[in-house]
Amino acid sequence: MIMLNETHDPSLQSWVASANESGTDFSIQNLPFAAFRRQGTDEAFRGGVAIGDQIVDLAALQTTGLYDGLAGKALDAAAESRLNRFMDMGKETWSALRLALSRSLREGASEQSQLETCLVAQADAEYALPAQIGDYTDFYASIHHARNIGSLFRPDNPLLPNYQWVPIGYHGRSSSLDVSGADFPRPCGQIKAPDADIPVYAASKRLDYELEVGIYIGKGNKQGQAITIDKAEDHVFGLCVLNDWSARDMQAWEYQPLGPFLAKNFASTLSPWIITTEALAPFRTNWTRPEEDPQPLDYLDSDQNRQQGGFDLKLEVLIETKKMRNEGTAPISIGLTNFDYSYWTVAQMVAHHTVNGCNLRAGDLLGSGTMSGPDTGQEGALIERTRGGKEPVDLGNGEMRTFLEDGDKVIMRAWCEQDGKRRIGLGSVESTVLPKL
Repeated sequence: MIMLNETHDPSLQSWVASANESGTDFSIQNLPFAAFRRQGTDEAFRGGVAIGDQIVDLAALQTTGLYDGLAGKALDAAAESRLNRFMDMGKETWSALRLALSRSLREGASEQSQLETCLVAQADAEYALPAQIGDYTDFYASIHHARNIGSLFRPDNPLLPNYQWVPIGYHGRSSSLDVSGADFPRPCGQIKAPDADIPVYAASKRLDYELEVGIYIGKGNKQGQAITIDKAEDHVFGLCVLNDWSARDMQAWEYQPLGPFLAKNFASTLSPWIITTEALAPFRTNWTRPEEDPQPLDYLDSDQNRQQGGFDLKLEVLIETKKMRNEGTAPISIGLTNFDYSYWTVAQMVAHHTVNGCNLRAGDLLGSGTMSGPDTGQEGALIERTRGGKEPVDLGNGEMRTFLEDGDKVIMRAWCEQDGKRRIGLGSVESTVLPKL
């Protein structure tokens, strides 16, 4: 079961003043991990932990010798250029370092003077992917998204027969995953218009975003040994925000019979911070399946998953056009949904991924698939919001969008917020569409 501990106490305050502000993503109750260095330097990337608008430089903290025991061993690994070794050490080790950091960053901590020398302003930092991602699997876990997409092509039968029985996913390409701020050119490929006899090679005209949750695997499993659903989250290090870009016109032509290919593998962008599942514990929710729907097979079902399998995690997507930037106007929000709408839980995705003996490794990434809600305005992709490009979105400044144009910046962010609890934010992921090469 997901247990609360002293790090979740909503009354905790930090000697880092910005961590106590009500709207911060990075309160002392959060303490997420990233790989960073100072901008404009050739410093090595190293592990860091966010606190307010600052970063605790874990490599600098390591030199102080403050931590010993399990927390010290964890710090040695987390200070490396990527977090893989730390992630593979397991949840007891993750928790030990998080607890040590929490105690050192609280008001009145005796370690304040030493940790103050280890702080770097986030405004002065640049980021790399926090882990070396060996493999990437993207799921299709939102039934609202599946219905919205299916209704465009199969109005009378939008869900395929297997959807409510099996967590659908496909294996993506890890080499094109990048961190927030990594812009990319508009992709080119084969496109066949519905009324055309043959395809043409062209730049995508129906470029789209996908609002997703990224799930980082921590400790792996041996090949041939499945992870049970009640042990699945022991293997999950944390969550991030994921934008899995899609070229819808390329996808429509190539996806049959084997699914996504060039329409998906040109770019996927991740927020830099991994928020641990431990930090998210106060925002766990029960998971239910409508009685009229097929219930999960035994290997995908448990009392624990039903009681605490969900996350009350708000997800938002915004667009900033070139015109908005030139005029100094704010980005416009065009979608607000929640991870709690997911038809399949994180534990079910992990359990299903390994039920055949597939071995996951520390740093592997799972994508939730586009997260959409049941109502208008809760769509996680433009193809849904515009009903396949038939109903343009009014951006409120004289501009309309059916799909993305060159110069559009897409911003996604996620956070947990409830009365009586401290806000936990995942930060944001941002990237701009550049003209084709």
